[in-house]
Amino acid sequence: MDDDNNKSNKWNLSLNDMGRSLTLFAVFMGYALFTYFKTKNIFLIFNFVYIGSSIALGLFLINGAPRKLIPTIRRIILFLIGIYLLVYVGFIRTENMQMEGFFFYLFGGIFAGSTIHYLIAKIFGPIIFGRGFCGWACWIVMIFELLPYKKSRGRIKNLGIVKYIVLFLSFGIVLYFWNRGYTIYNYPEREILWFVVGLLLYYLSGIILAFAFNDNRAFCKYLCPIPPIQNILGRFSLIKMSIDKDKCVDCGLCEKNCPMDIKLLDYKNENKRILSTECILCSTCSSVCPKHAISTKIKFDFGKDILNYKIDKK
Repeated sequence: MDDDNNKSNKWNLSLNDMGRSLTLFAVFMGYALFTYFKTKNIFLIFNFVYIGSSIALGLFLINGAPRKLIPTIRRIILFLIGIYLLVYVGFIRTENMQMEGFFFYLFGGIFAGSTIHYLIAKIFGPIIFGRGFCGWACWIVMIFELLPYKKSRGRIKNLGIVKYIVLFLSFGIVLYFWNRGYTIYNYPEREILWFVVGLLLYYLSGIILAFAFNDNRAFCKYLCPIPPIQNILGRFSLIKMSIDKDKCVDCGLCEKNCPMDIKLLDYKNENKRILSTECILCSTCSSVCPKHAISTKIKFDFGKDILNYKIDKK
């Protein structure tokens, strides 16, 4: 046990970790070059290099960092990317980064920053990193991370259906205005208005849910309209958490601390990586594992998404 504790307090970076991070960065860089040659927009190079290098750096560091530093490293990356998207892309470039903005751009055939963001982070990107955006880059969640409820008591049964209702409402509202000739692109004041109103609604509802359920991630589980989109291709994601069956001692700390309430050991017992589309790659499980049995792995596998969560029995 003392040997394990000593390892948990030391840096242990490896070439394998660097290789995985560079592979992820290469994916972002490849897409940056592809979109640049299509659009000649130099912003796209900067955008994907910044986000890709931030995520790749975070992935590299957490796999070799002292266990106690893993949550801090992830939150630093979360704020680096979240603030960039919120302040620079959202307010300075006046692009509506909310779901409704994406639908407006999509209907109009506009290849804007918001369109690219949703295509990469929330539609096709999950093939690579699942719901990693939610754990590493979401400008909404970065605020909720500052709230006090770090450990979830479990899910509220059947409440997850609400996020599907919110998704269809968002789509329906934009469709209603679109059919009446209303758009937001080419109207910066409209884009900012929709963006600010959406932000306030999301932040307010998320904070209320966090305090109501004593859970910082309640918004992600019950109200956010993005997961239903991410989960479509997220089941095929290359990057997933994995539990080493030989090292695991079934202490259950990973499940007790998982902010998304996933029954992680069910996957380990089936000799599978964490296939759940609810996993946000936050590495909380890795940071609390006393045997260093949990890490990110890059490979292709596909199987049953075990929707068996820790339930709040309050």
